[in-house]
Amino acid sequence: MALTLTQKAAKHVEKSLTNRGKGVGLRLGVKTSGCSGMAYVMEFADQVEEEDQVFESQGIKILVDPKSLVYLDGTELDYVREGLNEGFQFNNPNIKDQCGCGESFNV
Repeated sequence: MALTLTQKAAKHVEKSLTNRGKGVGLRLGVKTSGCSGMAYVMEFADQVEEEDQVFESQGIKILVDPKSLVYLDGTELDYVREGLNEGFQFNNPNIKDQCGCGESFNV
């Protein structure tokens, strides 16, 4: 089981953590939402919780709760720029289908 960050994503997270002045890493998860069933949740983590699964990629700690890990295993998080838009992109090999807007998915 693993989650990884591309170099671009890691640099963006590292810069954001530095600007915040605190944080141990990036917390990833999923929640029930959207027209396809699940949506990604991403936030900066200020501490590691007891139940967290911790991965390290490109020098950044990625924290995931056990329930979300089932849906995120093997996911690579990238940071992309397309024209004037930029943001994180989840490359998740577990997705079977996703909604047209790309905000939700199912496995």
